[in-house]
Amino acid sequence: MAGKSFWDTSALVPLIVNQAASTRARAILRARSQQVVWWGTGVELRSAIARLVRDGELGVGNVPRVRARIDHLYGRWQEVEPTDRVRRLALELPDRTGLRALDAFQLAAAIVWTSERPRGRHFVSFDGPLAAAAASAGFEVHRILAK
Repeated sequence: MAGKSFWDTSALVPLIVNQAASTRARAILRARSQQVVWWGTGVELRSAIARLVRDGELGVGNVPRVRARIDHLYGRWQEVEPTDRVRRLALELPDRTGLRALDAFQLAAAIVWTSERPRGRHFVSFDGPLAAAAASAGFEVHRILAK
C-alpha cells in the first residue's frame, strides 16, 4: 500500500492535533507516506487550528507545537497548484456532488493530480461527503474514523 495519496485537510488535522482519529490517521500515513494536497491546505490547517482554540479544544500554549507539526508536514507534501483546470473542475462539483466550495477545490485538485484518471488512486479523508464524492469519482478512499 506504500505510495502517494491525496490527503484532504480534514485528514491532516488528526496528524497535528491529538484527537480520537489520530491513531488511524498515523497508521494511514505510515502506509501511504507520500502526501499530495491542494494548494490551500496550509491555510485550511491554520484555520482549523484557530477554530479548535476558539472552541476550547486546543490550549493556546499548544499552538506553537501544532504549528511546528504543520511546518513539518508542509515540507514533505506535494502541492497541486490552483490552475485554471482545477478551478473549472471545482466549478462543476457542487452541482454534481453537493460539495461545499473548499471541498470542491480539494476534489478537483485530487482529480488533476491523477491527470483526470482517479481510478485506483488513493484519497484520504475524514469528511463524509467529500469521501463519498471521491469514491464516486473513482478514488480508493481511506476514511479516517476514530476507533
